[in-house]
Amino acid sequence: MEKKMKAIVIHGYGDSNVLTQEQVDIPELKPDEVLIKVHYTSVNPVDWKMRSGLLKDHMPLKFPAILGIDVAGTIEKTGSDSKKFKVGDKVFCRADVSNGGSYSEYVAVNEDNVAHAPESISLKETAALPVTAGTAWSSLFDTANLNSGQKVLITGASGGVGIMAVQFAKKAGAYVICTTSKPNIELLKSLGADEVIDYTEGDFSLKVSNVDVVLDTVGGETLQKAHTVLKKGGILVAIAGQPDISLAEKHGIKATRLSVQTDGKKLGEIARAIDEGKLKVVIYKEFPLERIAEAHDLSESRKAVGKIVVTVSE
Repeated sequence: MEKKMKAIVIHGYGDSNVLTQEQVDIPELKPDEVLIKVHYTSVNPVDWKMRSGLLKDHMPLKFPAILGIDVAGTIEKTGSDSKKFKVGDKVFCRADVSNGGSYSEYVAVNEDNVAHAPESISLKETAALPVTAGTAWSSLFDTANLNSGQKVLITGASGGVGIMAVQFAKKAGAYVICTTSKPNIELLKSLGADEVIDYTEGDFSLKVSNVDVVLDTVGGETLQKAHTVLKKGGILVAIAGQPDISLAEKHGIKATRLSVQTDGKKLGEIARAIDEGKLKVVIYKEFPLERIAEAHDLSESRKAVGKIVVTVSE
């Protein structure tokens, strides 16, 4: 095996032009790690927020840095203490950027954070899952304890997290309300949404009330208004901004910002849900690794419906 690999490296914060392809050392394995050959990754908003320095106060990068969190690939090598996987297994996980992200041919990941890939979808589709499905799952079930018969509002539901959240919530037996723009209404209905509100045609908070759970993926003014649509005792889970605790107390609700820790066990549950429920992964556009800057620009434009997938090595 060669000791070098291609990777997209940044040497400082900036726009997408700081993303440069280089030859770097293949990671050395710790005993409890596995080396994964990355076939596909994806671009998430957190990627360009880290790149631009927006998150440097609480997620500082050590340069040179390799970004990228989503991983879908095959086991290339196992550490001396690794027992869960064998060479050639198809797997998926979240890469740790501080240990080398997934904009690279290989990543080293603690085996406890890795899961076997779903069997019913391709590795390309699987690359869309670790961040978005992990976030949606953690928000709805680990944090909000969503149950059958409850009513949930998902704002910005045509994004990567929203698309998975709609399907998870419907599969759990919830009544699902979404906000999006007009072009995406039929897509969300096809994924199981019971009501879809076009946020461009008036204030959604005047059309929704008495919900048990809100998952806000938008932030800003949308997040502020989301505090008002919950029933007393309901819960607001925010992933794109900090909820207003005083406003939450005023309305008699609980509000929290999600911090996702997606380990291999949780990804395994997601894989089983995918295989049992035939849930749909929506890919908006694909790019080769060499065009990662374009993928970042598209994500930053907020025009993507679903996921932006990046091919690293097929």
